[in-house]
Amino acid sequence: MSSHDTDPPVVFRPRSAAWLTGVVWLIVLFSLVSTAVTHGFPALVQLAPLVALGYLAWWLAWYPAVVVSDAGVALRNPLLTVQVPWPALIMVDTKYALTLVTPKGKFAAWAAPAPGIFGVQRAQPGHVRGLPEVTYGPGESVRPGDLSNSDSGAAAFHVRSRWAELISSGAVAAGEADTATVAKRPNWLVLIAAAALIVASVLSLTG
Repeated sequence: MSSHDTDPPVVFRPRSAAWLTGVVWLIVLFSLVSTAVTHGFPALVQLAPLVALGYLAWWLAWYPAVVVSDAGVALRNPLLTVQVPWPALIMVDTKYALTLVTPKGKFAAWAAPAPGIFGVQRAQPGHVRGLPEVTYGPGESVRPGDLSNSDSGAAAFHVRSRWAELISSGAVAAGEADTATVAKRPNWLVLIAAAALIVASVLSLTG
């Protein structure tokens, strides 16, 4: 058994996800406690829009993720989760975000956007060293989205590294991309919860 057979899944989220979600939910919790103490628990119904805002922060910031495992790469986006098995993958792109290219289409990760101009300006020489070989272009050049200090670059590093390990060990065979199945499924529970909070918010504002 090779070492990668026991590697646990690696989960990536945007680096801003934790503090953004945390700050919003601290505000929500403070408002809920303050309202309950001041006006009583029945008044909490009027804060449905604020709870919906907290849910929105969690849904768009913390819920999305890139999960790299021995089975493949799962892109958990707000509306849809895409499961790309390793045999289906033919290229990893980072022009706008981590994007998995397969014969059946391209799939971008909400959780791994490419850096903006400020992220590129903060890059250091070490952020372009030690990347998987396929990352480099002519003259050892790399795209901004491949910088290891960026969300897209960090995720791409692990996707490419795990992919290369599996290919070298023979766990992923060449020539199966056209027949490998990419699974896509809507995030029904998350979407239903969002719809319920929207309805509750509208009722609280019009009631």
